[in-house]
Order: sequence, then C-alpha cells, then structure tokens
Amino acid sequence: MNQSCQIIKLEETESTNTYLKNILAESSIGEFTVVSTNFQTKGRGQMGNSWISNRGENLLFSMLIYPHTIKANEQFVISQVVSVALANVLSKYVCDIKIKWPNDIYWKDNKIAGILIENSLLGHHIERSIIGIGLNINQNTFPNFLVNPISLQMITGHKYDLDDILSQFMDEFSKQYEVLCTGNWEVIENAYMKLLYRYGDGICYTYEDEYGQFEAKIIEVKKSGHLVLRAQGEGEDRIYAFKEVRFIN
Repeated sequence: MNQSCQIIKLEETESTNTYLKNILAESSIGEFTVVSTNFQTKGRGQMGNSWISNRGENLLFSMLIYPHTIKANEQFVISQVVSVALANVLSKYVCDIKIKWPNDIYWKDNKIAGILIENSLLGHHIERSIIGIGLNINQNTFPNFLVNPISLQMITGHKYDLDDILSQFMDEFSKQYEVLCTGNWEVIENAYMKLLYRYGDGICYTYEDEYGQFEAKIIEVKKSGHLVLRAQGEGEDRIYAFKEVRFIN
C-alpha cells in the first residue's frame, strides 16, 4: 500500500464522502487519506442514488486526491483511473470483469461495485477529488428492488478479508495514478476502453433514451466522458452524457 496512505476506520457513518468533506472543512489532510466504514446510514451513488450494503460485509470507503494538473473539462480521466484500478483488482479473483459506462463495475451483466467522485474546482483546474467506492465482497442477499447486484462471494463461494482487498486497491490505484500524473493518459484511456462493457464485439445492444428504445453499438467514449453510440440504420452517431441513455439487458 502507498506508504503515505492514512486510513481512518469507522464503525458507522452517514457517508464516507461526507465524512471526508467534513474533515476538510476544518483542516488540511494528506493525499491518499482513506475513510472506511462498516456501515453507512446514507450511502450515496451516482446522481442521488442510494448505495445499499449490509453491515461489515462489503468495502465502503472514500479516498482523497489532489489532481491539480487536471483541468475541469478533463475530469473524466479520474473516473477512468479509479474504475481501471478497481477492475484490475477484481480480475485477480474472477474473469469477465467489465466497466459499465461511465464507471460501474460489472461481472457479466451484474453490478459488483459503484463509484461516486466529487470534484472541487479551483479556477479551471481540479483542486481535490473525493472518490467514494462501494464494493460488494461478502454479502449474499440483496433487497429485491436492486435490479442486478452481485458480490465476490456470490461469484466464487469464498469469503474475503476486506482490509486485504482495500490494500490491493490502494496499491493498484497508486500505480495507475502515477501513470496519470506523468501525463501518459493514453495508457489509461486504452485500458478503460479494453475493459468497457459492451464495447469491441461488434454487436448491437438495446438502449433507451428519451425517445424510446433502439439498437446500437458503442463507438467510443470521449475525453469529456460522453458516450458515442451508432444506432442501426442511422448515418449519424448519437452522443450522450451520463443518465441521458439507459442500458437494457
């Protein structure tokens, strides 16, 4: 694990992202500071969604970084670094790990992890990023209203040490983040596209936007994070921001 990493362990908190923000409101703390908890009373996902997790069974943590050289309009690369690092760690245990645009982690057609990144800007650059991760490790049952959750234990039948997997993630993230900081973004972007769910097989899948369902294939993900789809029978590509299009299984 990165030697400068400080881990704050909590039994319970509202949200690890919120906890980190509250610390930062009162004092300055170092890069790679991690807040980990056994239970969140108000766990959050992307776009105001909730993150549901049983007490002590999964990894729930947030990490602080200071990516000062990254411009505000380039912030999607942080999402790419985090999701690639997380996918690489999980790929040590199971095959078929993919990144579902923009940054959910999937095993086959099931969601095993979610990422919530909150960036604070200073001028045209990012002052800091708080990266929240919920990773399903040892939970065997989930509420019925969750569409497609899965955990590492459900896939393999084995229980795992949460601290060990957190340590592995921090090591892997440190490697990927170092690549980012050296300016070699193409390596990160290529790794992301290689892991992208539904990309590269030439197959058209079903999607839905505000106008209805359609068949399309992924063409690219722009540096801005926009998804580019090519619908069957159309001459022009469709470009979507997050939540403007939905994947249909």
